[in-house]
Amino acid sequence: MNAIVQTGYGSADVMEYRQVDKPVPGEGEVLVRVMAASLAAGEYFGMRGRPFPIRFYIGFPKPKPGFVQGIDFAGVVESIGSGVTDFRPGDEVYGECHGSCAEFAVAKAGSIAPKPRSLSFEQAAAVPTSACTALQALRDHGRVRPGQKVLINGASGGVGTFAVQIAKALGAEVTGVCSTRNVEMVRSIGADHVIDYTKEDFTKGSARYDVILDNVGSHSLSDTRRVLEPDGLLLPSSGHAGMGWVIAAAISSVFVRQQGPVFVAVTDTENLLALRELIEAGKVTPVIDRTYPLSETARAFEYLDEGHARAKVVISVAASAA
Repeated sequence: MNAIVQTGYGSADVMEYRQVDKPVPGEGEVLVRVMAASLAAGEYFGMRGRPFPIRFYIGFPKPKPGFVQGIDFAGVVESIGSGVTDFRPGDEVYGECHGSCAEFAVAKAGSIAPKPRSLSFEQAAAVPTSACTALQALRDHGRVRPGQKVLINGASGGVGTFAVQIAKALGAEVTGVCSTRNVEMVRSIGADHVIDYTKEDFTKGSARYDVILDNVGSHSLSDTRRVLEPDGLLLPSSGHAGMGWVIAAAISSVFVRQQGPVFVAVTDTENLLALRELIEAGKVTPVIDRTYPLSETARAFEYLDEGHARAKVVISVAASAA
């Protein structure tokens, strides 16, 4: 089968389109014919090999032989391993796996769910990790309630576009922070207010918020907490700000009441079903910036590396196989 194999760390040149062996599902796993995959911060960090700890997952000092990139996917169940009872061949599913930038991938049955009927495979592939991060941040850690004021820093990104819509679905008054080119898009997905960070610094404004989800880390934690209500909460969700910012957030969460924890989102059947319900109710819709065929995945990584991608970048695997 065709797949995207990472051969080193650095620029998009380390992504190689090549033939690899088709995987075989084990106990509790399903083999999926991947129709589409999407790229997120995790894949970008993996390409660069930074933050450094990510290399312990991908491989050190270089990626493991035959390491296939990609986590999020949407596709069709090809076969099932022993012990799988909730899925059968032919089911359309979406979720998380290892090596989704390939024509076939193996996923744990507990990390997938039936694909939302209203979405294409490309749209569904854009959902899992980013939307689960936004959902768990706002619903579980922020405990957002109707009438609260929520600010999303980085509202035009992969997590941010879902966070704006999920916060609205939870009944919040939402302010999105983004660049000039993304103001109208963020407003179109439901933000009540949009701040253009090239013209205004939200940390110096007079507005106060109950919950801030920071996907960028563009300000110090203390400056960002300044615009919280006394019992408000700052939720950090950015690897782009560097390990220092993340470590500072983790330490602060122990001593500062307004500082929320550093968390790792879980993509599992329960959360994917909750997102499916929101999607089919028309409350959440994936936003896709660009779509590339599998054979041009390196170009997709180049685009991510430019730093101007908004929302999700999707890989159409079915288009490459056609």
